[in-house]
Amino acid sequence: MPRMLSHVRIGAVLLLVLFVASSGFAEPAPAEWIAIGDAAFLERFEPDRMAEALDAYEAVLPAFDSFPIGVRAHVLNRLAQLCYEWTTLSPGNTPEDEEAFRRGKEYGLRSLRLNPEFVELEEDNFAAAVAAVTDPAALLWTADNWGGLLRRDPILGMLQLSQVRTLYARSLEVDGTYWGASAHNALGAMLVVTPPLLGGDEDAGLEHLEKAVELAPTYLLNWVVRAQYWGFTYDLFGNINGVRDAAFIEDQLAFVLDAPIGDWPFWNREAKREAEALLAELREWTG
Repeated sequence: MPRMLSHVRIGAVLLLVLFVASSGFAEPAPAEWIAIGDAAFLERFEPDRMAEALDAYEAVLPAFDSFPIGVRAHVLNRLAQLCYEWTTLSPGNTPEDEEAFRRGKEYGLRSLRLNPEFVELEEDNFAAAVAAVTDPAALLWTADNWGGLLRRDPILGMLQLSQVRTLYARSLEVDGTYWGASAHNALGAMLVVTPPLLGGDEDAGLEHLEKAVELAPTYLLNWVVRAQYWGFTYDLFGNINGVRDAAFIEDQLAFVLDAPIGDWPFWNREAKREAEALLAELREWTG
């Protein structure tokens, strides 16, 4: 994934590097890079800050083995999440998106492999390996990035969909409320659009979509996902092919657009952008 530091605004990471270089101090220690990454992560709704967070966490990797497993998991999970989130900044379906999803998946798998039992079982029994994991962040962000790759390749999607579903299901078992109940909305969307022969189940999918909103109503993406995957209908390849309930879509998205940003500054902004795009999609279908 290419670096994303702006030519217009020099981010905090570059300012710090320039300062230490000019003052004769040593480059920030790995623990300091983590602190820099954590600070930038909180403001990653600004693209420059997202880039700074990615660069800072990646600067830790050469000294990775010196940290406790919990710290390594934190860094890898943040990298997996940021790779996934970076794709929201693009127009979609670009080679850069594919590279971001690929890197995010690998960071997520590295986090999962911090668990020795996962490593022992991964090759022969993926479901059993996943069942040994108790880190909802590693499970969710690995699944999100892997799913992003599969959406670009329907054939690969049919072959690997079960692994992604297994990761989401285990994330729900570990902590169904993690990150705004995101595993509920992701698994719900997957079950709605997947053909029954491949394990899809519209009724079960709707239950997950409803549960996401119930558990985390202020996480606005839950409302957008419910509108998108229950308000529209889909073909065998997961593409919108019609409108199930236009009034439902409009109601859900009106709530999103009127709601405050609240405690989810990145994803609620993204939810509002996606709501506008879905309303435009609805107008194309309904005139």
